[in-house]
Amino acid sequence: MTDHIFTGFGFGPIQGGLFVKEAFASGNFKRIVISEIDQKLVDAVRADGGSYYVNVAKSNGIEALKIDNIELLNPTVDSDRKKLLKVLADSTEIVTSLPSVKIYDVGGDNSVSSFISNAITTNNAKAKIIYTAENNNLAAEILEKTVSAKIGTHISNNIRFLNTVIGKMSRVVTDIEEIEQLHLKPIARGIDRAFLVEEFNHILVTRTNIKGFVPGIQVFVEKSDLLPFEEAKLYGHNAIHALLAYLGFSKGWSRMTELNNDPKIMQIASNAFINESGKALINKYGNIGDTLFTQSGYKLYAEDLLKRMTNKYLGDTVARAGRDVVRKLAMEDRIFGTMALAIENGLEPVNMAMGAMAGINWLIKNVENTSLPEKLKFNNWPNLTDTQIEDILNWLWAGKTNKYNTQIINCLCKARDNF
Repeated sequence: MTDHIFTGFGFGPIQGGLFVKEAFASGNFKRIVISEIDQKLVDAVRADGGSYYVNVAKSNGIEALKIDNIELLNPTVDSDRKKLLKVLADSTEIVTSLPSVKIYDVGGDNSVSSFISNAITTNNAKAKIIYTAENNNLAAEILEKTVSAKIGTHISNNIRFLNTVIGKMSRVVTDIEEIEQLHLKPIARGIDRAFLVEEFNHILVTRTNIKGFVPGIQVFVEKSDLLPFEEAKLYGHNAIHALLAYLGFSKGWSRMTELNNDPKIMQIASNAFINESGKALINKYGNIGDTLFTQSGYKLYAEDLLKRMTNKYLGDTVARAGRDVVRKLAMEDRIFGTMALAIENGLEPVNMAMGAMAGINWLIKNVENTSLPEKLKFNNWPNLTDTQIEDILNWLWAGKTNKYNTQIINCLCKARDNF
């Protein structure tokens, strides 16, 4: 046991099934503390002696792991808040794992940014690293800027805000039937929720660069520049995950694992992943010398992810993988962002266009979850006219355009004719 102390904000599947799990497994932390406002969850873990379970989906089954000696503190409870402030000052590793970077500054004195600001001004640790696990390429920069504004002084060199690239699929299972069917262990007794995460653990983080400091969690892979890998996650992993969901929905599949029974969908996904996303990213980043951005390296990356995305033990649903369709069909997000990247690199993204057209189908058929205007609720998909396709894109992109609009629309029209 070393002198490392861990504090996490938010107790979801990434915090509980990745960061806390790895901190516990390392044996390098004398305290592991989590800030969590769900008092029922706090009480349940405390009642179990500071233990909880995380279910790990492997290729051949599910393993339930018990994590021990965890302290949950509710920052809205005065006594817990005081303890949290003290442990944050002593912490060497802090992790924010929240739904959005927008939450950093919510809650006044109880906001995450306020707690971290206090942790820095009262710092007792020789070094402190703050991992940001929100799904935003600039999460660390956003949090550091917010904290710097509160502190009003320069943040010392022994403190670092780090971005992460987390390609680990995870979820909270809330359906009691599904928990029983998959034989999952609930988080704790009295809690009708279970953490289910995949076994994959190749997590990338910004290089720490603090002289003489070795992080307590040592399984993460440090990179000097995360941007290429963030783009591989967005335009590779995230793009193909959404493409599979939308194509699966269009064919009537309900679970991601069912797509293994549809060779046409899997071939479209493979072609989009390797020949469109992959070739474009290799062309852009092949000069950095990382094996990921080679033909063989990216092919292995794609093939591995296609298996993981459709792993029956992860139990992922088409509905969950495809949710938040308006965001995912934004101009610079995973689907159309990948198409633009391919076009920019001299490729015609015919397979990504199939996913985009299927995403438009999802948008039209799930209007109760979107604000799609009545005039765009077309009932003739996939036989949308060129004008109808353009009208939907104009709405999705709030009238914004990029230099590849014409090529993207042409690709969608070709894809329409293949449904």
